[in-house]
Amino acid sequence: MPGPRFADRVEAGRLLGEELRDRGIGGADGLVLGIPRGGVVTAAEVARVLGLPLDVALARKVGAPGNAELAIGAVGPDGAAVIDESLAHRVGATEEWLARAVEVEQHEVVERQRRFRDDRPPIDVAGRLAIVVDDGVATGSTAAAVGRWLAGAGAGRGVLAVPVAPPHTAERLGGAYDDVVVLASPPAFFAVGEFYSDFRQVTDDEVRRLLHAD
Repeated sequence: MPGPRFADRVEAGRLLGEELRDRGIGGADGLVLGIPRGGVVTAAEVARVLGLPLDVALARKVGAPGNAELAIGAVGPDGAAVIDESLAHRVGATEEWLARAVEVEQHEVVERQRRFRDDRPPIDVAGRLAIVVDDGVATGSTAAAVGRWLAGAGAGRGVLAVPVAPPHTAERLGGAYDDVVVLASPPAFFAVGEFYSDFRQVTDDEVRRLLHAD
């Protein structure tokens, strides 16, 4: 099995920003949206390289019954849920269970908006290029929920940019974004963290510090 592709989230963000710049993705109407928590560290470096404003795109995955790490869907920044109905059925998630799980994550999205922004209003994405960044995607549930929110919010163009994603996920997310940029797309994929030498937990305070760095 190959070793890690990136030293840490900052290096991955720098390389991702350079790739976007080389592709001509950016411009005065652009903004970078990081998916917390780890994605904000990567997004901050992308924003620095491109010289664009940084904000967060709050999304929370909905985990399977008895296995919170297995995403069967996600709740986007607007509270709307995107659920993989086939997978939810296979893992035994009833409609009642799903309704409760979605409600919990909707409340968490609202709470995190307040925690990270200090009541500052979010950047308006209408008519703008929105570059959504995470430190990597596995199932892509949260990224898909953010992509759906962007479309509903009237973004001029939505670009998903991640350091690493399995090929089938990257291809599927092409339906939720105008462009998907992935630096590494290995077929052998277990978890995002295996592609980093340093994949330490990111704290709420780190996210807040990055968002208020201006």
